[in-house]
Amino acid sequence: MFTMKVNTLFVSSWMAFLVRQARDWRVTVMRTSLDRLAYQIVFPYLSLYIVSLGATATQLGMVISLGMFLAGVIGPFTGWYIDRIGPRKIYLLGIGLVACSYLTYGLVNDWMFAFIAMATYWLGYSISTHSCATICGNCLVNEDRATGMMICETFGAGLLGMAGPLIGAWLVTLFGGVTTAGIRPLFFVAFLFSGLTFGIVATQLSNRRWHAPGVYTPNLIRDLSEVLREGKNLKRWLVIASIGSLPLGMIFPFVPVFAHEIKGADELVLGAVVTSAALTSIIFAIPLGRLADKVGRKRILYLSIPLFWLSLILLIVSPHPAVLLVAGMLQGFFYIGGPIAAAMERELVVAQQMGRWLGIARFTKMVFNATATFLAGIIWDKVGPQYVFLFFIALDLVVRLPLLINMPETLRLQTNPLPVSSSTETGD
Repeated sequence: MFTMKVNTLFVSSWMAFLVRQARDWRVTVMRTSLDRLAYQIVFPYLSLYIVSLGATATQLGMVISLGMFLAGVIGPFTGWYIDRIGPRKIYLLGIGLVACSYLTYGLVNDWMFAFIAMATYWLGYSISTHSCATICGNCLVNEDRATGMMICETFGAGLLGMAGPLIGAWLVTLFGGVTTAGIRPLFFVAFLFSGLTFGIVATQLSNRRWHAPGVYTPNLIRDLSEVLREGKNLKRWLVIASIGSLPLGMIFPFVPVFAHEIKGADELVLGAVVTSAALTSIIFAIPLGRLADKVGRKRILYLSIPLFWLSLILLIVSPHPAVLLVAGMLQGFFYIGGPIAAAMERELVVAQQMGRWLGIARFTKMVFNATATFLAGIIWDKVGPQYVFLFFIALDLVVRLPLLINMPETLRLQTNPLPVSSSTETGD
């Protein structure tokens, strides 16, 4: 009886949390979760697919870095337009590009054409997540922010993140194993999921905008420089965030190749590694998100960052597939630390500057990531695969962690908000 009451109170508290949040936030949670499902279906095999088309590790790094560089360049422009016209139309453009990317991957037969698909994906990913981040950053209050972002993480990277690799592994096995023909069908499935998320955003998301009232003459350079001029600690954060985002291009695309070519992992083990990371999100994401909303963001980052380092060390020394699964579970702490860091990022500026600030941050992160990813491919081919992972650990330990220690805690940081005039449109 007591257990039933506890469970009822638990469910009621979470239902109350969801109900009090803005509808647009709930729509983005649904879209992000389905988008993550689509990506998790293809992710364990994406790098192997490009390699199977004839690319070397250096060329793989080139493919990824080009896409990231282009995504970074458009970041400030995307943020500026979001602050001016609202996120909805920009969001739909990004989702459309992601869908086109998956379709292109499914149709190409040469790694050179993977440049087009990869560049399109990173452009679409950057634009769509930028819009999503702006909505999330402005709809959630500080005391709910980490929890809200971890709910998204639990459903997207957790529950559906576990389903994605299982679906992918089943399809790859069905179509002939880790070969070009065996992997190709995954992209058509991901394309269909992207089309579904496009429909959800097109029909369910409003076009709310956050802007200061009064006469305003748009000026790109002035508006971007205003953010860095008025915000405190932003330049330091750009370095922290740039290093923290490196695994997206420098680490994760190379992990499946390392596990398959160096450690002998087959398609089932590759899928299980990603599933293990998703399991970590299911178990720890929401509790650590609630804790971050109570004790602060930095303390949770001090926990998650070393655990991700440990995952890479276990990957390097792994003598058995079971150790790869443990490494995969620990990799899940990157996906927990990411939203916590993102919560800090959004709390450094006022709502009216959110799109521009996230655009500046995305530009810095993507360009830095593109350079590091290109370098990672060269290190892999010329020095040794394991040194890609060791280089990141050293950079994180020597540069990012000391800078993070000197950042203020943002949970209750006052950003002196400007007066807001918000407008909502339900259609075009």
